[in-house]
Amino acid sequence: CKEFSLCRHYMPEAVVSTQSTGAMDELERLKDNIMAAVHLTQSEVLVQRAWLVHWGLFVYFNHPQGRDKLIDDFLHQKTYLNAIQTMCPHVLRYITTAVVISKRRRDGIKELIKVLQQESYKDPITEFVESLYVNFDFDEAQSKLKECTTVIENDFFIVGCLDDFTENARLIISEIFCRIHQRIEIDMLADKLNMAPAEAEKWVVNMIRQAHLDAKIDSKNGYVVMGGTSVPIYQKLIDKTKDLHLKANSCCQKVDKKLALGI
Repeated sequence: CKEFSLCRHYMPEAVVSTQSTGAMDELERLKDNIMAAVHLTQSEVLVQRAWLVHWGLFVYFNHPQGRDKLIDDFLHQKTYLNAIQTMCPHVLRYITTAVVISKRRRDGIKELIKVLQQESYKDPITEFVESLYVNFDFDEAQSKLKECTTVIENDFFIVGCLDDFTENARLIISEIFCRIHQRIEIDMLADKLNMAPAEAEKWVVNMIRQAHLDAKIDSKNGYVVMGGTSVPIYQKLIDKTKDLHLKANSCCQKVDKKLALGI
């Protein structure tokens, strides 16, 4: 099929020429064509989506908004998530990486945890997330974070994400640790983060500001003292609805594309 041969011919050309914007547009066009290909069997559609997922990795990790787009396309779209779970569960490594380093992490983490718990595929990156959000095992998380560094350094697609991943992984560890403890020794937290105590104290100060935690630093005694951490109901409402206009615009664009294709 000519349309789908583009996935094997145009996409490599776009990647080599670093035309990330053009390649992203091509991905969207191919997704639309796959959806419109009524002559393909379900198994053939599954294979085409798996092809697109793999070529898409070149694009998503080289595009300014690619990581968030990867989450939207592969985690939140059931058709592509089904293709990944059926044909290529190893792609969960890249979805997990994108969620960890995304500023919209809260939007994807719950869905990601559900998916990871359904799958037998495991690697240090997926296990790091499960150790924190499922097991609340900080010693295991610390160990897995060290393994994540080795994995990322040797993975072509995400090697450029190492600094972002490490920074955000430490933020997740410290935020969860602070939310479930009333008083934390800075030395102990520094050990969990593989940091010097002085560096960890500065880190915690920044984390408290970014995560809007009710906490204060007792530098004299070397403690982080937590206050009430419950989120006001109006803030929960704001968090749940703040991206609705973006999602609505995205849906409108997809409908316009389908209408243009005569679907």
